Amino acid sequence: MNLPEYILLAASSLFVIVDPVATVPAFLAMTPHDTPEQRIKMARIACLVTAGVLVVFASAGKWIFKFLGITMPAFQLAASLVLLLVAIDMLRAQRSRVQETSEETAAGVEKTDIAVAPLAIPMLAGPGAISTAILLHNRAEGPYQLIAFYLVIGVVCLASYIILRIAARTTRWLSPIALNIATRIMGLLLAAVAIQFMLNAALEIKGQWMQP
Repeated sequence: MNLPEYILLAASSLFVIVDPVATVPAFLAMTPHDTPEQRIKMARIACLVTAGVLVVFASAGKWIFKFLGITMPAFQLAASLVLLLVAIDMLRAQRSRVQETSEETAAGVEKTDIAVAPLAIPMLAGPGAISTAILLHNRAEGPYQLIAFYLVIGVVCLASYIILRIAARTTRWLSPIALNIATRIMGLLLAAVAIQFMLNAALEIKGQWMQP
């Protein structure tokens, strides 16, 4: 896979699974009494934490696998199933419980500052996003793709911040219908990414079995 193809794959799959657009309704619901400035500050902190979490887990993923005795094809299959579950809920215009539960959202409403939890973890940097980051890090070939991967994390988190910032200032003009359409489109893309990860894992397993 060449560099432009890798960047396109990394950016599209990571943005879809982080899914800041679908986070907007929960973000606004958990900050009903906060000013736009307070919401923007929370969004900024949450996106910085999200970037840090994704970088740490992606970088340390192979060491975690080695310690636990997990092979990459096994993790790819498990991660693709997680992504597929999230995608199915997105296709139904629902916020997946894989990303955050109703209990976590309710707890967020009662907190004075929801930037780190539950906004950053697990709403933005949930199991699906962490799994995707580890898989993309493993697929990077050479230093240029590795650098591109970390830049993609920064760009995705910056885009998430911009989306949350706009939402914080334009609460009244957000259309639920538009949000549902966007969520379904991203869910379809995420489902395709999940299936592709499954196929990649199957090919790798087949190659290992065919080795003498």
